[in-house]
Order: sequence, then C-alpha cells, then structure tokens
Amino acid sequence: MRFEAQKKKSANKKRQKTQQLKEIKMRPNIDTHDYLVKTRNMQKFIDRGDKVKVTIRFRGREMAHMGLGRDLLTRVKEDFEETTKVAFEPKPKAAS
Repeated sequence: MRFEAQKKKSANKKRQKTQQLKEIKMRPNIDTHDYLVKTRNMQKFIDRGDKVKVTIRFRGREMAHMGLGRDLLTRVKEDFEETTKVAFEPKPKAAS
C-alpha cells in the first residue's frame, strides 16, 4: 500500500508543470523590428505557460524621458491584453 502511494505521488509530480519567470529587457527608444522580435519571444514564453516580466532600462539622458518608457509599457500591455492579464502595473524603481 505504501509503495502504491509513493508511485502515485511520483506520477503526479511528473505531470506537474513548473512555471518560470522570464524577463524581457527593452530600452525606451526601441526600433520597430526589435520590438516585434521581443513581443514574438514574449508570446512564445506565454504559450509555454511561463510568466513574463518586462523591464525598461534607462541610461544617461534617457532618465529625463520617463514618459517614453511608460508609453512603451502601455503599448506592450495593449498588444497582449486579449491573451494575458497584467499582474503588476508599471512602477519606477527607486534610484540607488
């Protein structure tokens, strides 16, 4: 009886799908083709059942144009709103 319970437990563990968190990093002035490549990869990750985290990286003078990053995240959100749900809204990271 103990052997059967252990066998059933291991069989359930084999069928279980582990969910990973994938991160996509972009810059605020990303080109159209680069954006399409990133969104294609995001769709592939979502289809596999993984979660996707989108990060916008600002460098130098780009820090003065935070609105461009916000617009980019809004664009990503609109592109994926039929297939996914947004867990967290965009928030600026505190400067270190």
